[in-house]
Amino acid sequence: MRTRGEWRLPALRSGYPADADLGGRRVRAAGGAIGAGATEREIGGIRCLVIGAGERTVLYLHGGGYRMGRPEAWVSYAARLAEASGARFVLPDYRLAPEHPFPAGLHDAVAVYRALAERGPLVVAGDSAGAGLSCALAIAAHGAGAPVAGAVLISPMLDFAARDATYDSNAARDAFFSRQSVIDCGEAYLQGHPADDPLVSPLLADPETLPPMLVLAGGAEVLLGEAIAFATRVALADRRVTLHVAPGMGHVWPMLAPDTPEAADAIAVIGLFARATLP
Repeated sequence: MRTRGEWRLPALRSGYPADADLGGRRVRAAGGAIGAGATEREIGGIRCLVIGAGERTVLYLHGGGYRMGRPEAWVSYAARLAEASGARFVLPDYRLAPEHPFPAGLHDAVAVYRALAERGPLVVAGDSAGAGLSCALAIAAHGAGAPVAGAVLISPMLDFAARDATYDSNAARDAFFSRQSVIDCGEAYLQGHPADDPLVSPLLADPETLPPMLVLAGGAEVLLGEAIAFATRVALADRRVTLHVAPGMGHVWPMLAPDTPEAADAIAVIGLFARATLP
C-alpha cells in the first residue's frame, strides 16, 4: 500500500479561546478516566486510545461537533464495536475548535492514519462530526495515493449548509442535534473557511474520491436526509455504498441508546462491514 504520496492538506490556522460555556460542556463530556480495556499510545505523534487486539484495524474519530469530546468517553462503545469487528479500534485525541479550527483535526487524523497504514489497510470510521472528519480523511488519502479500505459513517455531519428538509421535519424528534447545532459548529470550526469545501462538507465530494462506504442514520434524527442524499450520490456514481436506517432512532443511537435492539443491529452491521472489507 502506498503511503508516501503527497498529502495536500490546507495550512494550519490560529483560532481563539473557548468560552466558559463550551469549557463547561467539555468537562461534562470528557468521559473521566481511560477505563478498562483501553491502552494509551502515541501514534503518528498524536495521543490515542487503543481498544481491542484484533488483526484488523479501524481508525475511529469521535464526535462532538469538532468542539468537544475526548476518546475516553467512547471506550465502552468502541469495545463493543471491536468485539463485533474482530478488530482493534484506535481513537485519536485530535485537536478541537475554536482553539484549533479546520484543518487541525484533519492534520491529526492524517498523522495517525499514515502511521497505521504502514502496517496494512484499515477502515476509518466515526460518528457525527467524527464521521465527517473520517470522510475528509478518506478524500485526502485518495488524493495522496494511499486510499483507505473502507469508511463507516454513523449519524454523519456532511453539510455545513444544513440545507436538508429533515432538519425541519425531524426537529421535534431529535433531542441531541439541530440546524442551530450545525451553525454553531461551523462558526467555531470553519472560522471563515468556505463551507462548500468537500473536506468540511463531504456531501459535495466527488464520489470517485470515496472508498466503499457504510452509512448509518437514525430515522428520527435531523441528519437523516443528509445521510440519504450522500448515499444516493455515491450510489448514482456506481460506487459501493450501504445505507442502514434505524427506524425511530436518534443521533448516534448505537452509543447513546446502547441497550436497544437497533443499537445491537447497527453494531452487528458495522462488524460485518469491517470483517468483509479488511483481510
